Amino acid sequence: MEDQQDNSKKTDGWEREVLEKVALAAITEQTRARRWGVFFKSLTFLYLAILIGVALYPSMKKEIGVDGKDHTAVVDIVGVIAEDKEVNAENVIKSLRAAVKDKNTKGIILHSNSPGGSPVQSAYIYDEIRSIKKLNPKLPIYAVVGDMCASGCYYIASATDKIFVSPASLVGSIGVIMDGFGFVDTMKMVGVEHRLITSGAHKAMLNPFAPSKADETAYMQGLLNQVHQQFIAAVKQGRGDRLKETPDTFSGLVWTGEEGVKLGIADAFGNDSSVAKDQIGADRLVDFTESEKFIDKIVGKMGASFGHALSSVLQTPALR
Repeated sequence: MEDQQDNSKKTDGWEREVLEKVALAAITEQTRARRWGVFFKSLTFLYLAILIGVALYPSMKKEIGVDGKDHTAVVDIVGVIAEDKEVNAENVIKSLRAAVKDKNTKGIILHSNSPGGSPVQSAYIYDEIRSIKKLNPKLPIYAVVGDMCASGCYYIASATDKIFVSPASLVGSIGVIMDGFGFVDTMKMVGVEHRLITSGAHKAMLNPFAPSKADETAYMQGLLNQVHQQFIAAVKQGRGDRLKETPDTFSGLVWTGEEGVKLGIADAFGNDSSVAKDQIGADRLVDFTESEKFIDKIVGKMGASFGHALSSVLQTPALR
């Protein structure tokens, strides 16, 4: 009888121990799950905070420098110039106008490091600079070249009061280019037939899958020549008598900064800091570059990608 009671007690103790362990394990698992939940919620909150910060960063950055101290405003022309890129007419013009509006801006530097891009976007910016100069004749606007200021970038720079370079900078490339490919022979080799239906005699102009036509090539050459002449006129208007014109000046060649100064393509040597200090007299640099907002980037990608694809098919001219 006593043995049965002892065995019963042992059984009850074993069951109780197992239940306690199961209960403890469940509590531990709940605690662990709660901790992970807090972690992931915190991570999500931090992620959203970063997204909001990135989206609001451009407007926040504008407030820098509005503190009553004189400064030199800096606007970046860095990268390819195109409507769907960071360097586009809308962003640059907003940046310039914000810099002009700030009463503590003593001068503007276009920090230039670009191979060029859209002639339309470049022309818009060029015209804006000329307009600002008419309304604010005492406000100096200088272009300061880094590695390169070619084609569309130089189009813009030629509107400024002076162009400063490094001896090793590359400047110039005053020309227009339109490139593409022809796959006619390749298609014949692989036995591919191109089928195309149009409702206009020249709707498929410069079709890469068909032989080029002399009249269409001549027509497009005429368009490029028109854009080139607009480019040349803008440079001559901006540079004036400083430009020492030679047969190669508007041929699309590029020059080092050292040679550019000799040819009147550029004016002198300098960087952002030296120009701000020695030319403008306000060595404090404030970045007024307008950046595309994060949300706008996401929303604009779909339309921009379609536009880019369409422009590629039509082989839009470019200043590069």
